[in-house]
Amino acid sequence: MNRTPHVAVVGATGAVGIEMIKTLEKRAFPVGKLTLLASARYAGKTLKFKGQDITVQELTKDSFAGIDIALFSAGGSISKEFGPIAAKAGCVVVDNSSAFRMDPTVPLVVPEING
Repeated sequence: MNRTPHVAVVGATGAVGIEMIKTLEKRAFPVGKLTLLASARYAGKTLKFKGQDITVQELTKDSFAGIDIALFSAGGSISKEFGPIAAKAGCVVVDNSSAFRMDPTVPLVVPEING
């Protein structure tokens, strides 16, 4: 994987998405580029990351080209629809919902246990 990965936050304008963005910054995660994705209603809104305004883009099936890591926090139905699309595009997908919890083909990671 790229040492400074292109990271996407899906559900960037929600409470958890905003916390994900803050945590990437606070923990000095080596983000090469950050793409913020949300529903069409929030497209065009800007959020701050490392002092820069980043424009939120509409989440579409084509949103994951060139992205290395996709952090999902937009609810189970969005994760079910777009998670496999992101994975097929080559992203490492980290989903914060319970959408794949019982799927034996998807690893469940609990940082305190199997980080």
